[in-house]
Amino acid sequence: MIQRGRTLSYFAGCDYFRLASHPEVLGAVSDALERFGLNVAASRKTTGNHVIYGQLEEELTCFFECEAAVLVSNGYLTNLVVAQALAGDFTHALIDERAHGSLFDAAGMLGCPIIHYPHRDAQAVAAQVRSLGARAKVLVLTDGLFPHCGEVAPLDQYLRGMPRGVMLLVDDAHGAGTLGKNGRGTAEFLGVPSRRVIQTITFSKALGVYGGAVLGSRLLRERIIERSRLFVGNTPLPPPLVAGTLAALALLGAEPGFRRRLAFNTAYVKAALRRAGRPVNDGPGPIVPLLPQDGAAVEKLRRALLRAGIHPPYINYRGGPADGYFRFVLSSEHTAAQLDALVGVLGPCAGS
Repeated sequence: MIQRGRTLSYFAGCDYFRLASHPEVLGAVSDALERFGLNVAASRKTTGNHVIYGQLEEELTCFFECEAAVLVSNGYLTNLVVAQALAGDFTHALIDERAHGSLFDAAGMLGCPIIHYPHRDAQAVAAQVRSLGARAKVLVLTDGLFPHCGEVAPLDQYLRGMPRGVMLLVDDAHGAGTLGKNGRGTAEFLGVPSRRVIQTITFSKALGVYGGAVLGSRLLRERIIERSRLFVGNTPLPPPLVAGTLAALALLGAEPGFRRRLAFNTAYVKAALRRAGRPVNDGPGPIVPLLPQDGAAVEKLRRALLRAGIHPPYINYRGGPADGYFRFVLSSEHTAAQLDALVGVLGPCAGS
């Protein structure tokens, strides 16, 4: 990125494969803009159901090996669309205390009591489900890959021994495309059967474009189309962005090297930081959080990063420390020199 005339290495944002600037993705967007224009200007339930929407939904079902997919105009709305479709179906909702804000908004639409559980605590989830009794129908809401720390939710442990009525709503905005042998996300990474999971994804992270989708059963798709006011009354994605997402999905499906490079870069940086004495969690996500002790340490690290030609990604994000922290996000396209420069700054700051 360019800052005050300097080119800085960018360890921020979540364009994990840099597809937002990939020539094939940009070319698909440009071609579709020429062919289809910018906007269908109507709901898919009226006159705005462009053929390209069905094409992307079909490709998503193939890539993620799910029964059905429903496009949503942005990633944040995916969880709300699901909640509107399922309102009244569950007796209780359990939500991770550090879940994404969209999941908290969605929980409020389910029409049932909401119970917060400690972050990534499978024992607490199991105990809570047992306490609700055999007749309870429970929906557990959680991120798949948590964006504040790079750790995954223990979906396999949540479902182990659970009654069949327990379902998971997994916001996999950061896991989809990055985790699993085929990039299908957190459930694939953990070997969790998809029939117990409703997976919501965004196109603005691994795919580098914009928009979102709900991945699940055919019945869920029907319920969304019939019952979600957000889906029914919403103008869908601009066709050029859909074309760009199709191109990005094809790239990820055809080139596993993206995920291999991302996994390598993540392991390389975390291992180097551990050798330097900095505690790093074991999460598979390409995210490295760092919490300085005080304001002076924040400023010290900020200056050190700038001297090394690195943009200082200090943020305040739900789920992270209340006063803010540094969150470094790795990409498949970072070079060895960029990774070494980052480790060279963060290693000596281990005690900050």
